[in-house]
Amino acid sequence: MLLSALTALFMALGYTLGGSGGAVIALLVAAGMNLFTFWNADKIVLSMHNAREVDAQSAPEFYGLVQALSQRAGLPMPRVYVIDQDAPNAFATGRNPENAAVAATTGLLNMLTRDEVAGVMAHELGHVRNRDTLIMTMVATIAGAISMLANFGLFFRGGNEENGHSNMIATLLAVIVAPFAAMIVQMAISRTREYGADQAGAEISGNPRALASALAKISGRAELIPNPVAERNPAAAQLYIVPVHVSELFSTHPATEKRIAALEEIAQDMGQSGSPSPINMASQTSTRASALSPVAPPVVAPKPRRSALDPHGR
Repeated sequence: MLLSALTALFMALGYTLGGSGGAVIALLVAAGMNLFTFWNADKIVLSMHNAREVDAQSAPEFYGLVQALSQRAGLPMPRVYVIDQDAPNAFATGRNPENAAVAATTGLLNMLTRDEVAGVMAHELGHVRNRDTLIMTMVATIAGAISMLANFGLFFRGGNEENGHSNMIATLLAVIVAPFAAMIVQMAISRTREYGADQAGAEISGNPRALASALAKISGRAELIPNPVAERNPAAAQLYIVPVHVSELFSTHPATEKRIAALEEIAQDMGQSGSPSPINMASQTSTRASALSPVAPPVVAPKPRRSALDPHGR
């Protein structure tokens, strides 16, 4: 239903700019785009972020952590990527668990402790297990194409003699379509997906408070540090574990405070108590200090290190 709505919007924009012939062309382009995106969504998203794949040799600690979490989740081992970007964030992509990939920025890996990184990656694996990744990547790609087509309408003459639309009306509609497409993305990508992934991440990692602490730390920083990919293609903002500051129309995530409160309830249901508040921990001077004592057995036996995860395995 979501893809049909986006395709109809794409056709309407094509009709506005080129009449009935433009609508037919837009339909053919949308059909080809849907098929191409279905098979290549992960490649598109990873290419947008200039992500580099890592393995057990290039990033042994990070790769091993994802591997252990995947085994606990009962999922095939996804491909693991690192994005050289200061903005702390992470996402998952791929059309199914067998073709999934997870990625984290160097900003996130350098900011969080080991338990917090485990909570974040468990959240992304929750998206994979819940099969959210396909629809999220396809929506980001198609909505971005709609916005691009709308921008083209500003530079090329719209309307024709057949339908009598003026260039002024076509241009005005093209300008309106871009934020309207963003609204569709916002409404279609249900916020319950994030709550579901948070719950799955808490179950997979066994430490919901570590995920809550990570959310508290990175949410504010992700809004302040520029994200070039989201600025070029705002529809990509829905992919991340926390929202980035692009536009109010793209608030596809629940409020971080509500997500932390929900994770606190999950921790209590799991019999975990006595840990400090994640919000208070986020305000500590050193974000590299051990923020949470693992209540459940650690996913991977920790090694004596002074810093958190290093994507280069140092």
